[in-house]
Amino acid sequence: MDNLELLKRQFRQLLEPERLSLPSLEQIRIPHVQAYLYETMFREEGLEYPPPDRYGIRVLKMLIERMERAIIDPEEDVGFPNFLGLRFEHCIFDVLEISDDLAACLAQLMSRPQVPATTAALQKSFVTYTMPVTALNAATITTLEARALLASTGITGLRTWEAALYLGSYLSTTEGTLLVQNKRIIELGAGTGFVSILCAKHLGANYVLATDGSGEVVDDMVSNVYLNGHEGNGIIDTAVLEWGHTLVGRIFESHSDTRTFDVALGADVTFDERLILPLVLTLKRLYEKNPRMVCIVSATVRNERTLEAFEEACGSHNLQFELINFPSIQHNRQIGFFHSTNAPLRLYYITELASA
Repeated sequence: MDNLELLKRQFRQLLEPERLSLPSLEQIRIPHVQAYLYETMFREEGLEYPPPDRYGIRVLKMLIERMERAIIDPEEDVGFPNFLGLRFEHCIFDVLEISDDLAACLAQLMSRPQVPATTAALQKSFVTYTMPVTALNAATITTLEARALLASTGITGLRTWEAALYLGSYLSTTEGTLLVQNKRIIELGAGTGFVSILCAKHLGANYVLATDGSGEVVDDMVSNVYLNGHEGNGIIDTAVLEWGHTLVGRIFESHSDTRTFDVALGADVTFDERLILPLVLTLKRLYEKNPRMVCIVSATVRNERTLEAFEEACGSHNLQFELINFPSIQHNRQIGFFHSTNAPLRLYYITELASA
């Protein structure tokens, strides 16, 4: 894949600047490369979902600093001071041959009033995820997330976690797509709705019910469904569902066909040992109504004991599981749905044991 396309995908997903795949020094000095960076990443008129100003400033500073290194001949004592330390009216853009558009964009971003970093961290931002395929027109999903809000609220569903991106990567494979294509799906602990939207928008699911135990999270999920053009089309619904409780409510009671599912999905739903039994009880109740249903749970291995508790609870409730062989791709080789692999990731394929 072209490294500029890769950078664009990483930028739109708001990857930490230190993880971005920056152009080489030889490449970034080329005028049409600088023009591409401006048009696809920084020209606000062309961005449907622009990144936060703070993020744009950090990345643009890195790129311009790299351009300086590429353009100024280290063998020649040109005596230019560092570009980023200068006031803009004293920068010699023509001599440095840095794109006027990029320089003006940085000046404009830095001239805007900036909220304190602590406040900015709690604000919601558009995040655009690109499917891990090489095609230049690869499908995307955009969500509105508050990635740092967990620290102040304790709510985990306001951002997309690594296990969801890992599950999305698997479902985007031929094998994974066959599991959800033309199927009726329920997602537990859907959070931002990323996995549910992926199934409904790009993987050919017949129907998706995205659920979460938090009403606030479900409200935000509705907004994300709207962002991706699926509001009110009958393919995807949202509902509050607290694990361990009876499956009740408008979605489960209004029509018999909306209570049947072929596949249940869950990503990062095993992080708290206190929630393991309610989760498994909810799966059990779903299997009572849908005995042929299969379930895929994507888990980040933070604590082996928590996953052992999950496996034990499945066994004691007549649910059998096997691990799906889907090795994590190291982050420096990923081309979409970028996620950290610092902690191991695991996929469970769960079915109900036939009654004796």
